[in-house]
Amino acid sequence: MTLANILPANGMLKEPGPKQRISSIDILRGLVMLIMALDHVRDFFNFHHPEPTDLAVTTPLLFFTRWITHFCAPTFVFLSGISAYLAGTRRTKKQLSVFLLKRGLWLLAVEFLIITLAITLDPLYHIFILQVIWAIGGSMILLGLMVWLPLPVVAATGVVLVFGHNIFDLVKVPFINDTVAGKLLFSGAGFNGFIPFSKGRGMLAAYALLPWAGLMFIGYALGTLYTNSYDAAKRRKVLLYAGLGVLAMFFILRFLNGYGDPAPWSVQNTSALTIISFFNVSKYPPSLVYLSMTIGPALLILAGTEKISNKFASVLIVYGNVPFFYYLCHWYLLKILNVIAFYATGFKSSEIIGQHHMPPVFQPDEFGFGLGGVYLVWLLILVILYFPCRWYSKYKQSHSQWWLSYL
Repeated sequence: MTLANILPANGMLKEPGPKQRISSIDILRGLVMLIMALDHVRDFFNFHHPEPTDLAVTTPLLFFTRWITHFCAPTFVFLSGISAYLAGTRRTKKQLSVFLLKRGLWLLAVEFLIITLAITLDPLYHIFILQVIWAIGGSMILLGLMVWLPLPVVAATGVVLVFGHNIFDLVKVPFINDTVAGKLLFSGAGFNGFIPFSKGRGMLAAYALLPWAGLMFIGYALGTLYTNSYDAAKRRKVLLYAGLGVLAMFFILRFLNGYGDPAPWSVQNTSALTIISFFNVSKYPPSLVYLSMTIGPALLILAGTEKISNKFASVLIVYGNVPFFYYLCHWYLLKILNVIAFYATGFKSSEIIGQHHMPPVFQPDEFGFGLGGVYLVWLLILVILYFPCRWYSKYKQSHSQWWLSYL
């Protein structure tokens, strides 16, 4: 790479240009953001808090309520990779690298301090909860270092991480499951795994970084499909065939019950439970089968929504334009509604779980609603958040302050 490749004709570093909005990406991003809130509402408000993936207690509707939200995190990480590539078309390599590093660090700070506080209501931070924003922020930091490499190397690294990390299901390496670094990078502690710092303090690292980083690298490489010089008809065809191919890979790998997921499916007592077992794939860490199941439809939606223009698509675009703003707001709104519902349904402060220096949990076993109530609360949250999201979307379109790139 020569200096001429980095600098424009006048020899000056180029300023980041205006952000290019791609409606199909915003539609898909808005769709998964809406669906994502359903899973969190279920966590906060479902009566008795049954485990949707436990075949002994689940029902088809309960499993579906969890399963449909599986598409959210992979799609959002994947689209973040595409967006990173498009951001690079308006910046030099150095500017893009610095931007991704700074944004990644900012996301980590938000996950540790702002989102954890929303979930726990514990200003003393006895526990940190690392979820998808940790995965995106950490992946952006790694991508900020990788952008200096040739694009095929970035893509190949992503493919190796996504396709290869399930080898540790077959080859047991003590480092992967027995060390903090191994859990953070490869295996993930999951929501049942607590990594202690000291007595009464620690973190839940649900998302293993490297498999998610691999998915972002692949998204970054596919960002080339969205450059202005790429033929739109060809792009739709590539996305269509890629989506069908990835879905076919999911069904083949899952049917064979071999490589790609540590939890094999099996025939159950009923057809419904057998179907649930087949689609009950592993998210922590995200298995190859899980990512194939979720990214395949995402690619098909991208292929099919480029020319869509209707009221529902316009609503999705509102949320898709400001996903991080929506994500932050929905956590705090969820917690506020959780506390209001706790007291409104007759519970007392003495029934709050988590005394003695642990975060307060307003979810005793008898608290909550059935799935019908969960869906109603979900719809209420979507309606409430539409208006601030629409306002902020318009604000971003009419303003250019530097901090808007971070929210």
